Amino acid sequence: MSLQVEKLEKNMAKLTIEVSPEELEGALQRAYLKNRKQISIPGFRKGKVPRQMIEKMYGPQFFYEDAVNELIPSAYEKAVDECELELVSRPEISVEQIEKGKPFIFTAEVAVKPEVTLGEYKGIEVEKADTAATDEEVNAEIDKERENNSRAITVEDRPVQDGDMTVIDFEGFVDGTPFEGGKGTDYPLTIGSGAFIPGFEEQLVGAEIGKEVEVNVTFPEDYHAKDLAGKPAVFKCTVKEIKVKELPELDDDFAQDVSEFDTLEEYKADVRKKLEEKKAASAKAKKEDEVIEKIIEGAQMEIPDAMLKTQAEQMVDEFAQRLQMQGLSMDQYMQFTGSTVDALVEQSKPQALKRIQSRLVLEAVAAAENLEATDEELEAEYARMAEQYKMEVDKLKELFSDADKKNIKEDLAIQKAVDLVTEAAVEK
Repeated sequence: MSLQVEKLEKNMAKLTIEVSPEELEGALQRAYLKNRKQISIPGFRKGKVPRQMIEKMYGPQFFYEDAVNELIPSAYEKAVDECELELVSRPEISVEQIEKGKPFIFTAEVAVKPEVTLGEYKGIEVEKADTAATDEEVNAEIDKERENNSRAITVEDRPVQDGDMTVIDFEGFVDGTPFEGGKGTDYPLTIGSGAFIPGFEEQLVGAEIGKEVEVNVTFPEDYHAKDLAGKPAVFKCTVKEIKVKELPELDDDFAQDVSEFDTLEEYKADVRKKLEEKKAASAKAKKEDEVIEKIIEGAQMEIPDAMLKTQAEQMVDEFAQRLQMQGLSMDQYMQFTGSTVDALVEQSKPQALKRIQSRLVLEAVAAAENLEATDEELEAEYARMAEQYKMEVDKLKELFSDADKKNIKEDLAIQKAVDLVTEAAVEK
């Protein structure tokens, strides 16, 4: 195999790859052996037709497609190893010459990893985040827990009030005639939830158990049932049951029920601590994003379209894998949403661009600062991954190719770059 490399504009390269006539002939023969059992010609038993006879009847190009499909992947892989360029997109392949007895020649246009010129990456100014938990936030978190531990108490000695959990029977009428879907029995309705047509729930306030009340409403103009949209209606309703939510007392007993602590003060302190840890983690992620975004703004790089398209396609592939884990195929998703793969790729491009730019500037920072993962750090990462997947470290390593291990090491260096630029940022 021979290779010529031509650098094109906008970080693209054209690889011209030449495969020897002997390799082409071998691929053609293998294509013949693969397909001969499916070929029938009068006068020959099926599977016994000589290759020369097939090529005479159907032309020498009869086996070209199979031969090309065999030759291109391996020849392209060798070319990638030889060309000494860091290629970052799927290749656009074009067959230039294929003819028996002559070299097989094809070209591959592919994106080359862009060079990055960094601007400032230390001392980036970002807004300081407040990670302290307020009393209101602590109380709101505790109130959620009280809601989770509440119980429903039946009320029989008063009419309906806002916020009550009721059980009702109802039947709706338009112009005095019942309409389809307008009747319900033993229907649970929390007053003020907004589950019914605007104005319906408010008119049940004051209703007494067992007594029928009329509720007058008008269906919204955009109501899903077109035959009812915009029309006035009367609902005859009977409240059958009223319940109220009773929250547990906010005391030491409550703290003991919902936590490992003996007193309410200890429980509150723990809630505050966890809220502040959560806010600190969120602030750290936000700070990292802001710092990287500003480094990108100050850097110079030209992202080739092919690289962007490849990244967007990979993101769609990742999305498809997540769907599959949820038991949904990509075809089913397309049917449900009316979307297409091409549309998803286009939608993914802005996020793909940010992902590419972030990676490139962080790689440039790592190179500028000579940041590399040590053997100890690499082993620690293997141990962490082994723990995550419940595997032995040595067994896990066996699953990784050299390229996988290289990527893991690069990812650790990237994280060091993230830590460096974030710690060097100035909060104001």
